[in-house]
Amino acid sequence: MKPVIALVGRPNVGKSTLFNRLTKSRDALVADQPGLTRDRKFGEGKLGGKPFIVIDTGGLSGDDEGVDAMMATQSWLAVEQADIVLFMADAKDGLTGLDRDIAHRLRTTGKTIHIVVNKTDGLNADVVVADFHALGLGTPFAISAVHGRGVTNLIEQVLAELPEPDEQDHELDLEQHKGIRIAVVGRPNVGKSTLVNRILGEERVVTFDLPGTTRDSIYLPFVRDEQDYVLIDTAGVRRRGKINEAIEKFSVIKTLQAIDDAHVVIMMLDASEGITDQDASLLGFVIDKGRALVVAINKWDGLEVEQRDKVKGELQRKLTFVDFAKIHFISARHGSGVGDLFGSINVAYKSAMAKFQTPRLTRLLEDMVTAHQPPLSKGRRIKMRYAHQGGQNPPLIIIHGNQVDAVPAAYKRYLMNGFSKHLRLKGTPLRIEFKTGTNPFEGRKNTLTQRQQQKRKRLMKHIKSKK
Repeated sequence: MKPVIALVGRPNVGKSTLFNRLTKSRDALVADQPGLTRDRKFGEGKLGGKPFIVIDTGGLSGDDEGVDAMMATQSWLAVEQADIVLFMADAKDGLTGLDRDIAHRLRTTGKTIHIVVNKTDGLNADVVVADFHALGLGTPFAISAVHGRGVTNLIEQVLAELPEPDEQDHELDLEQHKGIRIAVVGRPNVGKSTLVNRILGEERVVTFDLPGTTRDSIYLPFVRDEQDYVLIDTAGVRRRGKINEAIEKFSVIKTLQAIDDAHVVIMMLDASEGITDQDASLLGFVIDKGRALVVAINKWDGLEVEQRDKVKGELQRKLTFVDFAKIHFISARHGSGVGDLFGSINVAYKSAMAKFQTPRLTRLLEDMVTAHQPPLSKGRRIKMRYAHQGGQNPPLIIIHGNQVDAVPAAYKRYLMNGFSKHLRLKGTPLRIEFKTGTNPFEGRKNTLTQRQQQKRKRLMKHIKSKK
């Protein structure tokens, strides 16, 4: 199996920067601000022929209350899962009392610990690391995670301590994890992380009654009923005018990227607040991306009958454009209705990834055209000759014919509804594109032979004489 390396330390010592360096990605948000990372984040790295897994964690601040306490719980869970722990410190801050406290607790875990002193740019490395020998964790490694200085040497020595993996296990580990990717999106504090924890059956991500607790997109693979899934917990998206912090703007970008990366999106709405314009806007983005969709109305158990009827009325009025999506009324905190989501997720995924034969699509197109002819364009009937599938997630149907660029929007909706109904697509939008056949001789001028030119002259002369 791949060795697991956990990165722990005080806030803002460069754990996420090192994570991105080791995984050769930008998966973890990085900024000069303490407390940015709040959940465990997993990534894969490889040095030479040795693959490994890296866990980025939130900073250990020593605070035993609120979000900081929950972040600390996530960090110590990462330590339990790891084979090797890289305890990171800041060269510019030197050895602090909090570093000593963290080192003391790390020694009690029995894990292999390495002290890593980051941000050594422009400093004498030997002088900087001298104080950290007092922690009793071996020879400190001096690195610069931003520029990569000393990182390769660090990982080489860390991995050298581990036994070579079994060849069969190594081949299995090299296989990319595959599964249905499910992005959980919504406004801040609607219960996205609570739902993720309920589905996984553990406190996997930090939940707190504070909008914006989740700041990064967290990918969480799991198996349910022998089916592989990847849950993506995302940051809440609020109105653009209310986004002030640069960090929150990057979090929103991560959320939009997660939607693009997902097969199915669970859109969470807060039943106690009703359907807001921001909810509709985010749903519009999901549809524009063509993602399969399941709508989850959370906090349903705490509403009175009158409030429930009001919410259902708002759904009928404001969400008519997502009539293809299944709506579930759930309580993420208590678990009611959560299990039913997977039936709709599987159906939506199956519809989004379905494949259709060209003869079947063409027959459906002919039946719909026979039942309702397209309108005339410039006095000529629009002709649709055949249809074929052009893509999946969302299903794309390409229709070929003459003058199809003049098909009105109403007739296009008629075709979309017809295909969705007869192909039994559920939980996914459908897209249709039209292609007009081009004249291969358009723009070409025929060159006459000498004999043809002489004949043309005689004909023109004869016509003029008749006049």
